[in-house]
Amino acid sequence: MKQNISKYASRTVGEIVADNYAAADVFHHFGVDFCCHGADNYLEAVGKANADPERVAAALDGLHAQPGTSPDFKQWPTDLLIDYVLKIHHRGIRRDGPEMLSLMHKVEQVHAENHPELHEVARLLEGSLEALEEHLQKEEQVLFPYMYEMYAAIARGERPMPFHCGSIAMPINVMEAEHDGEGERYRHIAALTNNYTAPADACASYRLLLDKIKTFEANLHEHIHLENNIIFPDAIAVEAASVA
Repeated sequence: MKQNISKYASRTVGEIVADNYAAADVFHHFGVDFCCHGADNYLEAVGKANADPERVAAALDGLHAQPGTSPDFKQWPTDLLIDYVLKIHHRGIRRDGPEMLSLMHKVEQVHAENHPELHEVARLLEGSLEALEEHLQKEEQVLFPYMYEMYAAIARGERPMPFHCGSIAMPINVMEAEHDGEGERYRHIAALTNNYTAPADACASYRLLLDKIKTFEANLHEHIHLENNIIFPDAIAVEAASVA
C-alpha cells in the first residue's frame, strides 16, 4: 500500500474530518459520505464512492500544505459544541428551511411542466423539514438537556445522574438512524437535480433554489458530522466512564 494511503487506511472518514474539517470538502468532491457513515473505514468509504483512494489521499495531503481556515471542532468542549449545533444548525434549519420550501413551490409551479422531477423534489423537501423539526425537538427536549447536566456534573466533580431511559446510547442510536434517513433523502434530491445543476431553461429563481438546497445540504452534513463523529461518541464515552 502506498505511503500516502497507509496513513488513512486504519482510520474512519469521520475521524479524518474531525481532525480537519477541511477534509469534508475533499470527501464531498469525491462523493465520500463522511457524516451519516462516518464510522466507515477510509478504504471502505472511498470504495463505496467508487473513488480512487490514491487520488483522495493526495487531495487530503494537500490540505496540510494549506493554512487552516476551518474551526478545530475536535478541540472544543463538547457542551460548547452542543451550543454551536443549537445556535447555528438548529436555528439555521428553522430559518432557511421554510424560505427554501417557499421558493421550491414557486419554481415547481412555473417549471414542473417541463421538469416533472420538481414534484418529487418538493415532496422530499417537505418531508425533510417535517422530519427535521421532530428530530430537533427530540435533541432539544431530551438528549441535549441530559448531556448538559452530565457535563456540568463532571465539571463540579460529581457523578452524573443516570439517564432516565437507561443508557444515553439508546436515544443516540435513534438520532443516528434519523441522520441516515436525511442523508439518503438528500442523495435522492441531488440525483433528481443532476447534482444541483440548473437546466438550460432555468430562470434566476430556479438557479437560486438549487443553490439554496445545495447549501442547506452542506450545512446538514456539518450538523450530522459534528453529532455522529464528535458529540455522540464523546457523550457515550463520558457516560461509560462515569458509571465504571
